[in-house]
Amino acid sequence: MRTTPQTRIDELTGLGLWGEDTLHSLLATQALQRPGALAVADQPNREELTGDAPRRLSFADLEEASDTLAASLLKYGIGADSKVMAQLPNISELVVCYFALSKLGAIISPVPVQYGSHELQSLAGALKPDAMISITRFRDQELAAHAAEALGEVPVLAFGSELTLEADNVDRAATDALATHRAALDDDANRTITVCWTSGTTGTPKGVPRSHNMWMATARTSANAGDYREAEILLNPFPLVNMAAVGGFLYAAALLGCGLVLHHPLDPALFLTQMQQEKINFTIAPPALLNQLAKSPEMWKQFDFTALRAIGSGSAPLAPEMIATFEQDYGKPIINYYGSNEGISLFSTPETAPGPEVRATMFPRYGVEGMPFSGITHDTVRSKVIDPDSGADITTPGKPGELCFAGATVFDGYLGDTGEEVFTADGYFRTGDLVEICGDPPNYYRIVGRCKDIINRGGMKISPSEIDTLLEGFPGLAEAAVCAYPDDKLGEKICACVVPLPGEDVPTLGTICDYLLEHGIAKFKLPERIEIMSALPRNPMNKVVRTALQDAIS
Repeated sequence: MRTTPQTRIDELTGLGLWGEDTLHSLLATQALQRPGALAVADQPNREELTGDAPRRLSFADLEEASDTLAASLLKYGIGADSKVMAQLPNISELVVCYFALSKLGAIISPVPVQYGSHELQSLAGALKPDAMISITRFRDQELAAHAAEALGEVPVLAFGSELTLEADNVDRAATDALATHRAALDDDANRTITVCWTSGTTGTPKGVPRSHNMWMATARTSANAGDYREAEILLNPFPLVNMAAVGGFLYAAALLGCGLVLHHPLDPALFLTQMQQEKINFTIAPPALLNQLAKSPEMWKQFDFTALRAIGSGSAPLAPEMIATFEQDYGKPIINYYGSNEGISLFSTPETAPGPEVRATMFPRYGVEGMPFSGITHDTVRSKVIDPDSGADITTPGKPGELCFAGATVFDGYLGDTGEEVFTADGYFRTGDLVEICGDPPNYYRIVGRCKDIINRGGMKISPSEIDTLLEGFPGLAEAAVCAYPDDKLGEKICACVVPLPGEDVPTLGTICDYLLEHGIAKFKLPERIEIMSALPRNPMNKVVRTALQDAIS
């Protein structure tokens, strides 16, 4: 499956921004150059999560394990252009899945383990998957069984049941069949390798197809921002379902031969222990954890972080005081990341934004003519600001507009979408994020809001209209809608604003959440506050004005 027009391929290849490497070709190179070096390591509490002992794989091991899994999947009919959903925690099997499906020329569509039947059915309806890969148990959840119940006729293949990474369980016929398949397959770097998911304003999740070349471009910009070095050890605490983990860690590690240490779900004490025990050189951590460490030097001093070179963060504005503490007191630079599954790729580093005040909230205007920046990211991407209504370019500092993005990291368009209003007439992706040009001189962007109604709860993007639609069926309500409210740790949480019908019982937060859970919604999307109202604010088109809701509950 290809989504990219040949004209775009020719242009970016001619510029040297796209090439011929695939995820599995990177692995083959590393397996030859450093076969015994660490490629991937499970978290030490793996047994608590899945009942299995932690696994450590060298690059040679990873090559063999992905061959084994690819041969097994081929027996189940998974081949070139097959679409495979994967619902797995951050464990070594998920990493192997990426490489195995890459070898088959198949498409992996990773989904968070938090997703319930509602989300799985919605995504499967859009993707039309040929199969799903899961695991028999994750903590107290029977993950594969739940997926099978939700997806009906879609085959669910589970580690711990149908799938294994042990080479002894694959016969000669299967390995021969894989060799034949690989010999006939065109290893095309412009083939779609992933369909990740992003929340849309309509409540319908949107699939984001991306090719190897798109991920390679993202990996190069991410690695450049973090100044990754060959054979470093990276700690990835984010689920391997989106840009931060796939581009910033999986592809980047394969590109540079880095060891990838896994962590999931976030456990601060274990995270810090892994940083010390694995001698981590680079990691990304949520702002709340970094703020806590900056305020607790005694906690920081309990660990030996000599190997740590730098730390990345993002998903919410950073605190200048935190950056200053880490750099002046702890000697560890902080990189501020801003990205998306669609291919936004902006970074604020000590080189491009030396002052903590600037780096905490501003991002360089990469790809804009006349800027003083240079290097991989500046050469790879293009960005600009437009008036959201007229589409006219904005070059005046302090005037909010929609950030638009183009270049080698950016996708071609949403799965099954016509592309209307997704891109500008000159080919820039309309991000939906409101920014203003700022700085002295005005070489930066500052994020000031969103054109789209998206709630960002700890980095998980949630469409409020999706929850609105479900609440329309709650008995005894005249109307209901949700909105965001600020939270120090997660950035935003969800408030349910409801209007009971006359004479009906007033719902509680508990009954609202129970109702949503009964309809299969993921727990991280549940409201954590309820407000009873006499009416919801609406505009002349009768649409709920979510900003007015937020003002009303503040």
